[in-house]
Amino acid sequence: MDFSLTPEQELIQETVRSFVEERILPKAIENDIAHRLDLSVIEGMAELGLLGIVIPEEYGGAGLDFVSEALVCEEIERGEAAFRTLISVHLGLNSLSLLRYGTEEQKRRFLVPQARGEKIGCFGLTEPAAGSDVAAMKTTARREGDVYVLNGQKNWISYATVADHALVFAKTDPQARHRGITAFVVEKGMKGFTSAETEHKLGVWAGSTGELFFENVEVPVENRIGEEGQGFEIAMYSLDQGRFTVAGGACGVIRACLERSVEYANQRETFGQPIGRYQFVQDMIAKMVLGYETSKLLVMQAAWMKNQGKRNTRETSLAKWHATECAFEAAHMAIQIFGSYGYAAEYGIERYFRNARAPIIYEGTTQIHKMMQAEHALGYRRLNGHPGEMSPLVSWVPAEAALAR
Repeated sequence: MDFSLTPEQELIQETVRSFVEERILPKAIENDIAHRLDLSVIEGMAELGLLGIVIPEEYGGAGLDFVSEALVCEEIERGEAAFRTLISVHLGLNSLSLLRYGTEEQKRRFLVPQARGEKIGCFGLTEPAAGSDVAAMKTTARREGDVYVLNGQKNWISYATVADHALVFAKTDPQARHRGITAFVVEKGMKGFTSAETEHKLGVWAGSTGELFFENVEVPVENRIGEEGQGFEIAMYSLDQGRFTVAGGACGVIRACLERSVEYANQRETFGQPIGRYQFVQDMIAKMVLGYETSKLLVMQAAWMKNQGKRNTRETSLAKWHATECAFEAAHMAIQIFGSYGYAAEYGIERYFRNARAPIIYEGTTQIHKMMQAEHALGYRRLNGHPGEMSPLVSWVPAEAALAR
């Protein structure tokens, strides 16, 4: 078993770490407080090839592997969650879905400029009444000749007002629940397609979150991704990709909190000694170490399976659930170690706390992931499809009898 990184992986890690130190962290607190999205950082990420890191070179990407993607997400979110979120929605949820389900013409038209960072993509699935229950969506797409007419609304869409392309899911058969969902690329500027920013969020102030509105938007048939009724399958595949980047990014939050807490605990003194000498502080530091390393191992397990071309819904779900919970706990403990300074914006610790809360909700709530894992173990579902192959590190097998009943 080899845990070492390749020279290429080490290089991308070091390159992005330097980029974060030089371009993101110096202005991170300022941009957060000002609720300002720094577009120059996105341009820099595009120049480094990060917006298409796992997309093949023939489609404008860097052609790197999923371990590299995980390392990038960790480094980026160590600096600012808003920019890891961009990787999640633009690359994980949108571009990788186009790579898998798009036609050659669609890949050339939409994927190539996205992989190069010339165009930004977002992902339109969530609605006011449809989050965990995707099949409850009310957005419709009615075919009229060579176009589909879309009507409806999407909310909590990262980069909604910034994106050039939106991968949107709508009901082409409203009575068929998840079997009636179809996917489309909706382009900025289409008549009747508008967006708006969502204000007064708890966190990710330096990013973009908004709503998408469709009022008789005519989308050409050639913008349909996959077949009619294939949208649910595409959405679930998309979430496998997005959840992986979320888990990778969460490792960056834990590491940031650990690094900052260790530094502070060695400098801050009370009663004549550094606070790191107190067992209660050591307990919190130890939990951060455990959270970071277990989360990263789960992420790398999922990355290995992705690199092997193995379906990894179960492993990615586990990594996303564990890493995001550990990230929020690490940020909570970091505030406690810093005390009142942790509560103050000028130190930037409370920023990690606020930003770490949303990932526990989006791309599958913790409760959804717990249900998925339990039902897989009980034999009620096969997260990786039939026959439900799992990581070779896992010795236990899910129940068989339940599926037969």
